Amino acid sequence: MTTQADTWGIHKAQFWLRGQIPDEPVQFAPDLGMWNVYGYPETLRILGDPGLFSSETMRMVPEIKRSNEGNLVRMDPPEHKKLRNLVSHAFTPKVVADLEPRIARLTHELLDAVDGRDRLELVADLAYPLPVIVIAELLGVPSSDRDMFKQWVDKMLENSLQFSLVKRSEEQDRMVEVALEQAKHLTDYLSAHAAERRRKPRADLLTKLVEAEVDGDRLTETEVANFANILLIAGHITTTMLLGNTVLCLDTNPAEKARVRADRSLVPAAIEESLRFFSPFAVLGRVTMRAVELGGKTIPADQLLMVWIAAANRDPRQFTNPNVFDPSRDPNPHVAFGRGIHFCIGAPLARLEGRVALNILMDRFPGLRLDPDAPPEFLPSPNMTGVRKLSLLRH
Repeated sequence: MTTQADTWGIHKAQFWLRGQIPDEPVQFAPDLGMWNVYGYPETLRILGDPGLFSSETMRMVPEIKRSNEGNLVRMDPPEHKKLRNLVSHAFTPKVVADLEPRIARLTHELLDAVDGRDRLELVADLAYPLPVIVIAELLGVPSSDRDMFKQWVDKMLENSLQFSLVKRSEEQDRMVEVALEQAKHLTDYLSAHAAERRRKPRADLLTKLVEAEVDGDRLTETEVANFANILLIAGHITTTMLLGNTVLCLDTNPAEKARVRADRSLVPAAIEESLRFFSPFAVLGRVTMRAVELGGKTIPADQLLMVWIAAANRDPRQFTNPNVFDPSRDPNPHVAFGRGIHFCIGAPLARLEGRVALNILMDRFPGLRLDPDAPPEFLPSPNMTGVRKLSLLRH
């Protein structure tokens, strides 16, 4: 049976988007040399126990020469808490709420630029530039460089290959090489800005990182660059996909779209259901620190786990009718932003950007709908679920 996911070209590895339920919630993949975790309760257990399930995954692939210094995503306590505390003040509820007027103004400016057209391409015209401008302004790097960021990030994400620990191939080596090369462009760029802040401090987040101390020591150039790299990439990709996916979910569910358009108090719930239905970051990596029983399987120490939070968000043991887009779902305890100590620090900002932009889109373009002659294009990666092109007609 051909599903919507097949029609739209979503990566074939994402079987949960095709209404399929895994035979077991935890499975070993011998061809990849790692374990796949698909279940919701198993995912909660992993994300809630950083002492047993480590985030420092790069030690499993020592041949990939990439520094983890300052990489918050791949860091365990106590270092993780120390570093996260350095930027937590930049994402407090008040700081985020105060950004709302700026987000609204930017949304209007971006939509003004396409106001004379009969169609818009949502990602290029709004869903990408909006969050990247916001996070670039917070960091203090020129948002006018966003085309350069996009070029680097797109090349990092364009691979469609599932990484294997046991089967090396020329294609995989090339994929890793390209990703590392693009990551280096970004860290070199941010390192140069960090060095400039040491000479000339400003009132921005990059300056705060440069001046911050952990246990009496300043962060190294690499730590600052890697930290800023995570904030810049995660700070825009999540919102880009959140906004595009939510518009697509509403358009393909006309009754829900009409309900949300008529009652804007439902917009946040529609965004949350979109995050569950099409979780932008589909997978998180963890490593077992000792042998553990999980999902009826015994997993030895030092094993790489691929925790498919996107599949967990479709687990029928937790969600009734998981393959139905239902903005009235309550409660909706999805794990699209993770859980525990690594819960996405930018989640409040992503939610705010999505809410503001979606409301303005519906206000300005009440007849907005999918272009039937230009189906949505999804990212080709098995590890992400999000539109990279979404052509919309204004009337």
